Amino acid sequence: MPVGLVTGHYGYMTGQWLTTDGARWWFDTGSLSLDFGRAPLETAADLEAWLGERYERIADEASQRDLTDALALQTAISRIARAQVEAAKLQPDDIDTVNLFAATPDIPPAIEGGHRQAGRGRVRAGQALSTIARDVVHLVARNAEGRIRECDADDCALVFYDESRTNNRRWCSMQRCGNRAKVRAFRAKGKL
Repeated sequence: MPVGLVTGHYGYMTGQWLTTDGARWWFDTGSLSLDFGRAPLETAADLEAWLGERYERIADEASQRDLTDALALQTAISRIARAQVEAAKLQPDDIDTVNLFAATPDIPPAIEGGHRQAGRGRVRAGQALSTIARDVVHLVARNAEGRIRECDADDCALVFYDESRTNNRRWCSMQRCGNRAKVRAFRAKGKL
């Protein structure tokens, strides 16, 4: 498992390092698909690198077609996440995009340690996108408690899935927005 990545709700690695205003900080969305919605994808090599951090057995280089598919899925994920935060209706085109990718073969689960290697072949980009799309389907289905939310900071619009038992996560990251809010609250108390 790459350094820093943690296993999320369905066993997939979640979280990634982001850089904002020159500061590097950890952002764990709590969901593989929400992480993918924030992935910096400009080239096929970017897609390959992002997938390679999450899947040890990623196949050869991602193609331009893989990047085009990934960007379409990423856009749909971002809009679905925003709609979930705002309790708005999901757009049929976004639903169709996710459902299309979710209907294709994904990465088959496999228990390690057997003699035969069924399900242990190289992972293709399309399989990874299907797995990500299926995560979106599960994410939307389990959002009954409103666990997909936006960071509480006034100047942050990052979206995450609240995996906490108490369902009370407020910040995209305690390193970033949570800490800044606490500093502001402390300074405000001092001015009273």
